[in-house]
Amino acid sequence: MKVICFLILSLIAVIYADDKYTTKYDNVNLEDILSSDRLLRNYVKCLKGTGKCTPDGAELKRLLPEALETECAKCSDRQREGSHKVISHLINKKPQLWKELEEKYDPSGKFRTKYEKEYRSIQA
Repeated sequence: MKVICFLILSLIAVIYADDKYTTKYDNVNLEDILSSDRLLRNYVKCLKGTGKCTPDGAELKRLLPEALETECAKCSDRQREGSHKVISHLINKKPQLWKELEEKYDPSGKFRTKYEKEYRSIQA
């Protein structure tokens, strides 16, 4: 009986874990990235598929389409806050980089109105 309970609890834990993105990279210092044109450009190149990716950049690249589609439904609170900070920074301070990412991840403009309206006035 204990074994069956353990297996059921383990299965529930595995299923629940898949409902959220990994928090493995939540301690990446976004301020360092956003304040460095070189680092920010390297992440953009990674996301566009035109440059090398760090492990956290590769994970972001893999999950970004789904996160955009679901409004970050599987994000932790920290990931959601970080995405708001990055999107706001790109829209308000780096519009050319925002445009490059938009061309890759939103060629039809599906997300453009929502994200620009929501983040244009927020200062990063």
